[in-house]
Amino acid sequence: MENIRLAFQGIWGHKMRSFLTMLGIIIGIASIITIVSTIKGTNEQIKENLIGSGSNVVNVSLYQDDWEYDMTYSPLPTGVRVIEDSLRDTLNRLPGVEGISFFNRRNWSDFVSAGENRFSGETYGIDSAFFGVNGYEITYGRDFTEMDFDQFRKVAIVDKKAAAALFGLELPIGKVLEIKGEPFTVVGVAEQSSTFEPAISSYNDYYMYADTSAGAVFIPGTAWPMVFYFDEPQSVAVKATSTDTMTRAGQAVADLLNETQLLTAGTAVDEQTGEEIPTPGAFSYRSQDLLQQAQQLQEMSNATNQQLIWIASISLLVGGIGVMNIMLVSVTERTAEIGLKKAIGARKKRILWQFLTESAVLTSLGGLIGVVSGIVMAQLISAMTQIPVAISVPAIIIAVVFSTLIGVVFGMLPAYQAANLNPIEALRRN
Repeated sequence: MENIRLAFQGIWGHKMRSFLTMLGIIIGIASIITIVSTIKGTNEQIKENLIGSGSNVVNVSLYQDDWEYDMTYSPLPTGVRVIEDSLRDTLNRLPGVEGISFFNRRNWSDFVSAGENRFSGETYGIDSAFFGVNGYEITYGRDFTEMDFDQFRKVAIVDKKAAAALFGLELPIGKVLEIKGEPFTVVGVAEQSSTFEPAISSYNDYYMYADTSAGAVFIPGTAWPMVFYFDEPQSVAVKATSTDTMTRAGQAVADLLNETQLLTAGTAVDEQTGEEIPTPGAFSYRSQDLLQQAQQLQEMSNATNQQLIWIASISLLVGGIGVMNIMLVSVTERTAEIGLKKAIGARKKRILWQFLTESAVLTSLGGLIGVVSGIVMAQLISAMTQIPVAISVPAIIIAVVFSTLIGVVFGMLPAYQAANLNPIEALRRN
């Protein structure tokens, strides 16, 4: 504590010199805090824009080779079982899984119409869990009932975009739409309950994140074969317990489906036993890994920003050299003081720690000022450019600790020089 008190006395006694000495440290730390805050804010925006706020839903779909098998243009695949409802409990017990829904989908619905109006959005055949898993709420009318599923009723629920495209400004409840010529009565209007909207700050952001879909029409999954294939493979909507568990939950569901739902695409004969053995097919279930997409975009952003961090770190090196220079000057100025202390019994260790403490206090103070400056700079940049920022507490702690280490490292030579002064020679210089 005595060394710290003496350090502050020395800093206060040479305020301008101390500030100029700390300037390199301040600029370096402030620059790094600003860049790290911007990187973290941008990465969080990328993650939220791709995944959404709190939805935590990942879709597991059937793929053939490296392409999602789109039933809109493809025939009914062979060798793929229909997912039985009895598998739902098993899937729900997988790690990271909060809810499961089975659904069918057509991505391009030019076969849906209401009178002269046609609809070009998505058509879904869903189960009773779909709306809950995907965060939909019924805003008008009613939800599907168990009777709708059990009795194969031809009823439909539309979202607002589909309602506007098919029925204009009229209330769609009770209206009839046709799917491939089959009439379905609209019983409700649904809307996703999440109010999340991606941050759009450029044309590139708009084309990457904005919802440009034309809407959706939902019918009971049991009525799906009336207009499409019987025994058509389904996709699975997996609601994870958190955003961070989405990848693990989606992969676990995909692995289980690959083990239980894929039949043999052919057989081969074992040369030793003569028995027929199955050969793997070209189909597989895969999860839509949005976290991986977010990480890829984040890595692209980080690659550039890490270069900026290295450039900013140069000023820390310059600041450390400045600290060492000033401390060497301080040793020369205080030669008589050092000689007097050693003459009355001060050991080398005491002198060494005094100058190391002064150097560490000087750079730590510069680090704290740099942190505050970096936070202010980050907020100003965010206000002027609309770039999101997120202050990183670990980065602040590391910055302060690193600045202290700079003081210790670059203060070692001056402190060692002071500790090894000959007390007689030191007093003679007075």
